[in-house]
Amino acid sequence: MTDHYSASVREAIHEIVTTQLQENSPPQVRRTSERLIASGYTSEEAFTLVGCALSREMFEVLGSEQGFDEERYIASLERLPASLWD
Repeated sequence: MTDHYSASVREAIHEIVTTQLQENSPPQVRRTSERLIASGYTSEEAFTLVGCALSREMFEVLGSEQGFDEERYIASLERLPASLWD
């Protein structure tokens, strides 16, 4: 993936997580972010970790015939900060 595409993907993920936080939808995004911050992560680190969970779900969607699975996404959020790729 070129740097241009990598930057575009990062920007899209940033926009989606920002919107999820602003709209509190799903509410687990805000709860996860707050939980991570309370456990010692910076706001930026918590945001990045949530973005990783979103990236994992996007990877799953792109690699299959399935649509976005909110339950799977929420399960990934709940496992943070543990590895998302196990």
